Amino acid sequence: MTTINIQNSFSPEANCILFKGNVLDLMPEIPDKHVQLIVTSPPYNLGKVYEERVDFDIYLDEQKKIINQCNRIIRDEGSICWQVGNHVRNGEIIPLDIPLFPIFYDLGFHLRNRIVWYFGHGLHASKRFSGRYEVILWFTKTNNYVFNLDNVRIPQKYPNKKHFKGPKRGELSGNPLGKNPSDVWEIPNVKANHIEKTIHPCQFPVELIERLVLALSNEGDVVFDPFMGVGTTAIASLLHNRKSIGAEIIPEYVQIAQERIRLAESGKLRIRPMDREVYDPEHSAVYKPPKVVNFGIPSQPHLLKEKPRNEKGRK
Repeated sequence: MTTINIQNSFSPEANCILFKGNVLDLMPEIPDKHVQLIVTSPPYNLGKVYEERVDFDIYLDEQKKIINQCNRIIRDEGSICWQVGNHVRNGEIIPLDIPLFPIFYDLGFHLRNRIVWYFGHGLHASKRFSGRYEVILWFTKTNNYVFNLDNVRIPQKYPNKKHFKGPKRGELSGNPLGKNPSDVWEIPNVKANHIEKTIHPCQFPVELIERLVLALSNEGDVVFDPFMGVGTTAIASLLHNRKSIGAEIIPEYVQIAQERIRLAESGKLRIRPMDREVYDPEHSAVYKPPKVVNFGIPSQPHLLKEKPRNEKGRK
């Protein structure tokens, strides 16, 4: 059994930092250019249990303070993934990626993808179409950034398709390692019957963060989540031999995050496997049971086996 060194304040020796409190009290302790990947989903200013609904300009100003600190602690080859949905006011939606984009742009970040995270279930609207997606804004600090595409390739839709003309006629036309997963990701959200469900109302699925961790960082790197909730980013990072830093203001969520990590240490934490297809009642595939996480043992393989790794992990 691998024991994770968990600290409740910043320590460069820690495998995992679970800070209980406002992230702005933690971030000044993190050195410049210390973090390779920042991945998070901030509050949407909806008045949920973990936030106070405020004037929208105040909300954006608070976001800007945190993003400014992210700019300081991120490495030059690092990435920021800001996952957001809609702010709703008087029945009208404000897609949060629209007002947040200029904050990153003004700091010199480069938007590489606006990833659409599609999920098939959610609240049913009666006065507008039901929302079934959110977005991940993937920014890089510079033009020299980590991007391990081979780590997250998915099976080809037509694996036996061949070139029909030219010098490669008769050869397979697709990449033998699999295809690029594109910028539309269908990953189930964490609802009541999800194997990873806790008390958090808006919980990340582990596989969503795994794809970002595997693609945008290397083993031994530091991954930071300013709004860590119940520790999903920490689970995904530690599972793939990264270090994790997170902050959360709700004490019960911090406790759950620690309990999930301890379960993973003892081989008792179950998660949805990355390679399980989304359930289709008309075309049911072979059932893949939940994966059991055991830190120190690679229990969650890459989507395709025996894939060579880019030596430097750079674009």
